Amino acid sequence: MNILVIEDDIGIARAVKRGLEKQGYLVDTVHDGEEGLRVALEGEYGLIILDIMLPGRDGHSVCRELRNNKRLVPVLMLTARGTTAEKVMGLDIGADDYLAKPFEFDELLARVQALLRRDKMNRSRWIHVADLEIDTTLHRVTRGGQEIHLSQREFLLLEALAANEGRVLTRDVIQERIWMDDDSFSNVVDVYIGLLRKKLENGDGTKLIHTVRGLGYTLRSGE
Repeated sequence: MNILVIEDDIGIARAVKRGLEKQGYLVDTVHDGEEGLRVALEGEYGLIILDIMLPGRDGHSVCRELRNNKRLVPVLMLTARGTTAEKVMGLDIGADDYLAKPFEFDELLARVQALLRRDKMNRSRWIHVADLEIDTTLHRVTRGGQEIHLSQREFLLLEALAANEGRVLTRDVIQERIWMDDDSFSNVVDVYIGLLRKKLENGDGTKLIHTVRGLGYTLRSGE
């Protein structure tokens, strides 16, 4: 699961990133409102942690633009004031929850997990990329209407790549955060990528899994 933290206090951003990564999340951090909005619109995130007082563009404006662009990603807003009027304003423009500073990380984590659970219940269980369909509940995969049988490890790898369509996943991220296994040989990811590619290839030769040299792998439609 990818989380975006938009927070101008570098110390808070680093602490939140470190804590969430220990829980197995993939975390990006941005320290400016304008840049945060751009990253949020271009990326695929399961949740956004958004400070209100930001340089460039404040958190309320960022949240409003996300909703205007039909981005329904859950937003947890952070505020140093936490007044009722400020909370009402944020909720009215589309925020899902509020947390006042200073906060304990355990409370932040509890709110993050609650928002992700709620979002998971509301969103579709299907992931679609080109003619690839993944049923994340039944662990069923088809391409062009043809069912593809995968092992558990292959499925977890494909699901992660598809859920992060267009984003690069490194070998370390795949092993440590997706497979929860940091003891495998370094080439085990390459082996499973090869197996997936063989199973996903279709008649017209259209590739979905692409190697980004020196970085890792990404799944996207087209070359």
